Amino acid sequence: MNPSDSDAGVPVSVKIRERILSARKRFNANDNIAEFIQPGELELLLDEVESKMKGVLSSLVIDTDNDHNTDETARRVAKMYLKEVFQGRYVKAPAITEFPNAEHLNELMIVGPITVRSACSHHFCPILGKIWIGVLPNEHTNVIGLSKYARLAEWVMGRPQIQEEAVVQLADLIQRKTQPDGLAIVMEASHFCMSWRGVKDMDSKMINSVMRGSFLKDANLRREFLSLIPQKG
Repeated sequence: MNPSDSDAGVPVSVKIRERILSARKRFNANDNIAEFIQPGELELLLDEVESKMKGVLSSLVIDTDNDHNTDETARRVAKMYLKEVFQGRYVKAPAITEFPNAEHLNELMIVGPITVRSACSHHFCPILGKIWIGVLPNEHTNVIGLSKYARLAEWVMGRPQIQEEAVVQLADLIQRKTQPDGLAIVMEASHFCMSWRGVKDMDSKMINSVMRGSFLKDANLRREFLSLIPQKG
């Protein structure tokens, strides 16, 4: 029997999950699983999610057969999740060209505000915010283009996230790629799980930060970084 024949009828999500479990890897909402998805499977997964989404709409007692506003909603939602708002789970990290620090730069550099969009993993409600990144390079630090910080942020945030964990994930990623003496990240965001539902508070925001290396040890450097961030809010 052809191995592919034995897989006939097995949902692609099951195949992907089995590969992840075999590798003893995690597949939490904010994990990237691109290495376990084979060519062509993302389209199959799109079809599967569409089918499951039709079931959700049916259970919500929405007549998608006769309602012209929702007859294609299941496909649109599946495409939105897999190829837009949660794309950071299903595609590999963006290619980042790194250059040696030829001029031995060692002064504070700040990038931001970078606009980021995510969704909370509790309710799948939008998270909209901005990020500021501070880097203190050394002669061995890899230099990356300014736009690449935004691409990395978009990749990390493009998953169901908790803001505190998202900032740590981004810090870990930038630190691995650049190896600076110090790294600081501040994120400010509005959470629709507070404004759209629940307490329906339209004005509250969440601000959190991660400080690494010199920013953690040197209070003056930390104050300089925070003072140079434009007024938030």
